Amino acid sequence: MSRTPWLPKPGETVMGGPFKMGPGGKGSNQAVCAARLGAEVYFVGCIGKDYFGEVARNNFLSENINIDYLKITDKTHTGIALIMVDDKTGENMIVVAPGANMEVDIELVEKAKDIILSADVVLLQLEIPVETVAYTIDLVSKREKPLSILNPAPGRKLDKKIWEKVDLITPNRSELELITGMKVESIEDAEKSAREVISSGVKEVVVTLGKDGALVVNEKGSTYVPSFKVEVVDTTGAGDAFNGGLAVALSEGKDLISAVYFANAVAALNVTKIGTAPAMPYREEVEKFLKEHLK
Repeated sequence: MSRTPWLPKPGETVMGGPFKMGPGGKGSNQAVCAARLGAEVYFVGCIGKDYFGEVARNNFLSENINIDYLKITDKTHTGIALIMVDDKTGENMIVVAPGANMEVDIELVEKAKDIILSADVVLLQLEIPVETVAYTIDLVSKREKPLSILNPAPGRKLDKKIWEKVDLITPNRSELELITGMKVESIEDAEKSAREVISSGVKEVVVTLGKDGALVVNEKGSTYVPSFKVEVVDTTGAGDAFNGGLAVALSEGKDLISAVYFANAVAALNVTKIGTAPAMPYREEVEKFLKEHLK
């Protein structure tokens, strides 16, 4: 990751810095977040036989994340993300080179089947093959538990069969636009687009709106959950922090609105620090933050 005085335009070179390297990836960040919040976390994924793979593996171990189902491949490199962060606004641009992420296959899911089906929540994202995501959601949908959450990031169009079987999706504005083909510029737009997704079969949608909070939409209605006002340093891991926090809150039995409120607090704390996984807050930080903001 490198900070820059502004995000470059096409063909533009910008002097930035400093450069910072650390563990990341959507699934990894979400796993670290959930572990720091006190959850028992199993990570199902793949790394390469390289330096970055060692960094990732050591990070999982240091965060007390179970890696019994962490596959190691010599076919390609560990997944890498190139990140630029605007020094003034904290906004970011990211390019992902997935590498070993594409080796997360159905065979690996089958190996982890027992632990997946015994979980309270299965949290998925789209930095792995869509076929693997679809297979996992189908597997989970045949049981009353666990709850399946799909963070549809990076955004892409998915087969309706996936929407019909997933319990909850958590798109941001741009991902929701890509899924539905509808512009999302306001909370009203977000609700209309979310209802379009629900018409495809998804039970509930939580639209993350960055500094504007989040919107919960289901067949019963919609509820806007405002964000917490903090000094933003780096927004890079905010979505992952939100999803990790949401998964933990729901696994603990919180209702969806309360879980989104908790997830907003986790994301708020994350953006006050630089980095992705290293910036994920610990449970005690979140509890303290919520107490201060509930006064």
